[in-house]
Amino acid sequence: MVDVILGLQWGDEGKGKIADYLTPKYNVVARFQGGPNAGHSLDFEGKKFVLNTIPSGIFRKETINLIGNGVVIDPVRLREEIERIVNECPDYKDRLLISQKAHLILPTHRILDAASEAAKGDAKIGSTLRGIGPTYKDKIGRSGLRVGDILESDFPEKYRAAVQEHLNIIQFLGFTDFNLADEETKFFSAIEFLKGHQLINSEYFIHDCINKGQKILAEGAQGSLLDVEFGTYPFVTSSNTLAGGVCTGLGVAPKHVGKVYGIFKAYSTRVGSGPFPTELNDETGEYLRIKGHEFGATTGRKRRTGWIDLVALKYTCMLNGVDELIMMKSDVLNGMDQIAACTAYSIHGERSEQVPSNLCNSSIEPILEWFPGWGEDLSHTQGFEAMDERFRNYVHFVENYLGTKIRVISLGPERESTLVKD
Repeated sequence: MVDVILGLQWGDEGKGKIADYLTPKYNVVARFQGGPNAGHSLDFEGKKFVLNTIPSGIFRKETINLIGNGVVIDPVRLREEIERIVNECPDYKDRLLISQKAHLILPTHRILDAASEAAKGDAKIGSTLRGIGPTYKDKIGRSGLRVGDILESDFPEKYRAAVQEHLNIIQFLGFTDFNLADEETKFFSAIEFLKGHQLINSEYFIHDCINKGQKILAEGAQGSLLDVEFGTYPFVTSSNTLAGGVCTGLGVAPKHVGKVYGIFKAYSTRVGSGPFPTELNDETGEYLRIKGHEFGATTGRKRRTGWIDLVALKYTCMLNGVDELIMMKSDVLNGMDQIAACTAYSIHGERSEQVPSNLCNSSIEPILEWFPGWGEDLSHTQGFEAMDERFRNYVHFVENYLGTKIRVISLGPERESTLVKD
């Protein structure tokens, strides 16, 4: 059976910590989409690691970790990521598997990304400039290169053909701020490094695990509101971030998908451009940013901050078929006098509890419900029922609105700052 863990907002919900926390229950942790634009932070034993492409189960010694076919891989960044963890995981090669069908991010994909954003000017999407979008474009356009291609004798010819297509576009856009020769030196060195790893036919591996009765945790990247189909298009990522993406991103039949864990923050954040109905462009928003350390784990960019949007959360719970909720960063709200939650939208003056089909073109004002804040000390050592009543009321309200139980509450970045409720 394949359980799924994914974010319900615009990413940065804390999936890395929870995937690491849940991993002891699973034999395999598998990434099924996204690329090095993801930044999953893990804190344990006084150390902090940021994973971009490697699944978050890599630090658990008994767990196999798979980079699935739905992921796009930058060999240079993957090598750098491995070098950051190798002292902690000297045996990582025994436990890290890479799908031969995963697509490669080429140096010119990243240049294309930068050229495209520069050409958009004020209308830019807010890309992380990691080459993710152009790589997925080539994948859909049937001109991409995959990990398995590096094992073939004609890989250099395929590479040159792809690069020339990219250079034609870059030249048309008039972009010149790059040094391809330097980037290619690092790229081909990383390709040789990648060849020394277990490059597998991953869909057969997954089904073999299922047939053996092993438990698999599919780890999503980004967030549900960034899904290319159902997110705030066009301000979205280039992959399917919903639970349905597990089927195509790992080669798993729907009947094998089990429990879906949905992760959300007790407030909202977003990186880059795009609609954000509950955004706070004031002192409260800055307070949440500073206290919550809301800066991208991968890019370092400031995250936009706002109150929790329950309308959007209910929408993503519906799309994902969420079985259990996990609330993150509750401690960031400690000590606030009042806390708000968006329970409906006012769209052109009319109340709605639905996310409009085109959130970008809709004039939305959030309708907020206010709650009294709780104290600075939100200790969970005696269990949920012993916690501050005002916090418990907030949690119960969120559960009732979403129609789904919150099973885990995170009160800090460390593994031990985690409460299993009920």
